[in-house]
Amino acid sequence: MAQLASTELPDRDKIQVSDADLVARAAALVPLIREYAEQGTKDRHIAPEVIDAISEAGLFHLMVPTRWGGQGASFKTAVDVTAEIARGDGSTGWVTALMMVATGFASTFSMQAQEDVFGVNPNARICGIFSPGDRSEPVEGGYLMSGRWPYASGSFAAQWASLTITLEDGEQGMALVPAEAFTIEPTWFVAGMQGTGSDTVVVKDHFVPEYRVQRVKDMFASNFRSPFTEERTASMPFNAVAAGILVAPQIGLGRHALELTRAKLPLKPVAYTAYRQAKESPTHQIGVAKAATKLRLAEMLMAGMCSDIDTAAESHQLPNLEVLARIRNDTGVVAELVKEEIDYLLTANGAGSFADVNVLGRVWRDSETAARHALVTPEIGREAYGRQLLGNDDPTIGL
Repeated sequence: MAQLASTELPDRDKIQVSDADLVARAAALVPLIREYAEQGTKDRHIAPEVIDAISEAGLFHLMVPTRWGGQGASFKTAVDVTAEIARGDGSTGWVTALMMVATGFASTFSMQAQEDVFGVNPNARICGIFSPGDRSEPVEGGYLMSGRWPYASGSFAAQWASLTITLEDGEQGMALVPAEAFTIEPTWFVAGMQGTGSDTVVVKDHFVPEYRVQRVKDMFASNFRSPFTEERTASMPFNAVAAGILVAPQIGLGRHALELTRAKLPLKPVAYTAYRQAKESPTHQIGVAKAATKLRLAEMLMAGMCSDIDTAAESHQLPNLEVLARIRNDTGVVAELVKEEIDYLLTANGAGSFADVNVLGRVWRDSETAARHALVTPEIGREAYGRQLLGNDDPTIGL
């Protein structure tokens, strides 16, 4: 008999865990995540019990290298873990995805910056915001920064934030800022992904030393400040990872929607027809088949993106512009496919799906909201990909 992947949690500082075990850890958390999902929606942030459980499982540090106690995992493993967590709750999957990436890429900053973060607190979690704040000015040894950074998903559970600032030459940089240097302004009042706590981080006259800053264009080119250039995360195309991880929660949401449908719809009477059960109705059979096919196509595209990113990391070579543009394109298409899948399932399940108390309604709201992230916009991705396919290298869209 095949042995199931263990969900026991060994000391992650002493042992590297297999990909299967990491995904199994995430799957084992689904019941707890679902138990607290409604509370997270009402409170506008994930319950502390859930954050603690994900942290104890080592999943926020999935992409942190082993020298700092992480797993140095592949992008595929990060996606699979995120999808499992999002199968429990979309908001929890979203926060896990963003904090996983921001925390992982903190290991690509200068060694002194890494020591400040992981040397002081090996369990440190980092949220990331990629739009620049109001003001930053160069001063001796670094920058003085102030401003407001909205959409700070997971900031309520972060010890650090990676914030975009404008450098002296007009270029953008990512600056690591400790939690004691910022406050959180409640601004996230939305229809979906309510539990992400994507409020606004506010910083006033904080000095950030130069060694805690990386240029964004260097990060896009995988020219990181860390001397450990051969590590997996440091070999990944940063912008492709930042975009691609945003649709990993969509995969989990799509799976949850199909799971709910298969559990509840088959025995439901079909109103105003002779069908006593939906499983007897060709209309419902076809609708669910269309939905499952959309999800399957999304999973296949996601797998291709993972392969592109992980192949680049293993070869320590940045993908060419056409591959990067394809990843950006496929990011938007995955979101479209899952939205369409969930739409078919909502129609099959009927108007009751939109009730506030119906979990399927929350899945729909979460998917629709997440799909509107700027890096996921399908037409921008198509434009970027089409440019490359036609030999137009105009750098209008960052890849």
